[in-house]
Amino acid sequence: MLDTPPALTIRRTFQRPHRDAIAKLEGALTGQVADALGGLGALDAAIKPIAGAPPSMQAFVGPAFPCMNSPADQLALVGALAYAESGDVLVVGTEGYLGTAVIGDLMAGMLLNSGAAGLVTDGAVRDTPGIIGVGLPVYCAGVSPNSPQRNGPGTVGLAISIGGVTVNPGDVVVGDGDGVVVVPQDALDDVIGHVNEIRRQESEMEAKVKEGLTYPDSWRAYLEPGAAHFVD
Repeated sequence: MLDTPPALTIRRTFQRPHRDAIAKLEGALTGQVADALGGLGALDAAIKPIAGAPPSMQAFVGPAFPCMNSPADQLALVGALAYAESGDVLVVGTEGYLGTAVIGDLMAGMLLNSGAAGLVTDGAVRDTPGIIGVGLPVYCAGVSPNSPQRNGPGTVGLAISIGGVTVNPGDVVVGDGDGVVVVPQDALDDVIGHVNEIRRQESEMEAKVKEGLTYPDSWRAYLEPGAAHFVD
């Protein structure tokens, strides 16, 4: 006879990047972070800040604390709430299920009280006016008033796949109005360096555009014979 497995598998401790390193990505745009990752790293485009969220709820950066729920269930998120640390971003997988919410305003308030920096889910949320009142940055793929179960199975503090990206505990999650980008923890220092250079280059280009630039000289190579075929 087979034993019934536990409803939750929980990893309570894992290495998070130093806060000083995470702080170096504060204010960076998700597009800049994605560029530093070679144009990749963003979650599915459907995952965005909740509609009507003020600017203060449309930006965050912090270490990922991932959990994976079964569809129509929130038991893993309940488990993660017990072990989340200040500054964490809860990354909540639901296998993309939108038929029920995975979180509402009361749990969002508890996460804010715990010091969480934000929550990201590929599922749905509810009580959006209340969540806005709480002020916790919450990113989701949809909204549904239906309530979830707490049956499991689920995992807490283990790697998950969400929005087309694998998220490991301790990866750095960056969000703004454009969406969410995940920086692997072992690539953080390299990404920070690249983001600083990207910011410098974009600042120079922005100044040139304001001065009237219509076409950068560096792009003309795309139009050279052999690179482009003209039919007129």
